[in-house]
Amino acid sequence: MNQQPIGELATKAFNGAKVFSATMAQDREFLGDKVTAWIQSHPRRQIVDTIVTLSSDSAFHCLAITVFYWEKPEEAAARG
Repeated sequence: MNQQPIGELATKAFNGAKVFSATMAQDREFLGDKVTAWIQSHPRRQIVDTIVTLSSDSAFHCLAITVFYWEKPEEAAARG
């Protein structure tokens, strides 16, 4: 039986992803501003999901924000 997941387990269609990351403390502090600016400069891309990841070792901390989006194929093709 082939069942579709529902709720948070459902797969959201996307055809593009943008990853923002920073390891330096000052860069991590402004990472959200960079994401917001990118979203505002690409209004035709519909954001369908985001994942925030934090990884660290004894010396470094890395923050990554991955934005998954849907862009109409004809608009993506027009960009080349």
